[in-house]
Formats: sequence, C-alpha cells, structure tokens
Amino acid sequence: MATVEKMPMLVEGYEKLNEQLKVLKAERPLIVDAIEEARAHGDLSENAEYHAAKERQGQVEASIADIEDKLSRAQIIDPRDLSGDKIVFGATVTLLDEDDKSVKYQIVGQAEADAKSGRISYNSPLGRALIGKSLGDEVEVTVPAGDRWYEVSKIEFI
Repeated sequence: MATVEKMPMLVEGYEKLNEQLKVLKAERPLIVDAIEEARAHGDLSENAEYHAAKERQGQVEASIADIEDKLSRAQIIDPRDLSGDKIVFGATVTLLDEDDKSVKYQIVGQAEADAKSGRISYNSPLGRALIGKSLGDEVEVTVPAGDRWYEVSKIEFI
C-alpha cells in the first residue's frame, strides 16, 4: 500500500493555495464559454481561438489537480507553537556569512518558498543544511553560486 507523503506548510501558504484554487475554479466557466463561442465559428482545424481556449482549459485543470493534491497532503505548522534551540521547519533564522553580513531566512514548504523575500524551502540546499543546527553552529552549503559558509546567530519562532 502506498503512503501519502505529507507536505508541511505554514498557514499563510495553505491560505494562498486555497485562494489560487478559488480563482482557477472561477475561470472554468469562462473557458467553457470561450470554447463554445470558438466552436460557433465553424471549422475547428484552423480555429486559433478554439485551440487557445482548449490549451488554457488543460492548463487550468492541471493546476487545479496539482493544488488540490498539495492541499490534501498539507500538514499545517504554526511556528508560534514551536520552541527549542534547534532549527526546524517554520523557524526564522538569522545567519552571519563569511563577511559577517547578517541574512535572515524562514524555513518554509516548497510551495511557499521565495528566496527574495527570505523564505527558503526546507528541501533547498541551504534549508537542508540548516535543519537540526543550533545557535553558534557553522554551516557550509554548496549553492549554484558556489560554496557558502554561515554561522547561526539567532533562531526565532515567529
């Protein structure tokens, strides 16, 4: 029997996926209308509007299935309910790089990761290297830009 792998995510990530799902489901009838209108134009073999609408329908249905799968496997974690001295999913971590510059990241799920806003996936190279580390630990990670070294200077659950 196959086991379903849980997908950890924060409350905000879960709500964002739910919102995306609502938008996509609201688009369904509009696509059906576009397909019907394009069919009314006659010959489907050279009907660009029909083919574009059918392609969009496929994209929307695939996105809906993907989001519903993620939501069904969601394991919602609230970082404020966590504590401890080790880095775990949901922790916000302040690191010092080799130049003693401070960088701050929150460890989040894959669906909500956005490195530009300081949210990295627990599955990313840096995320995997940080999980389980404590205050003062040094972390070496290989990223596309090369090898990086960090020291854990702060762990928060906010």
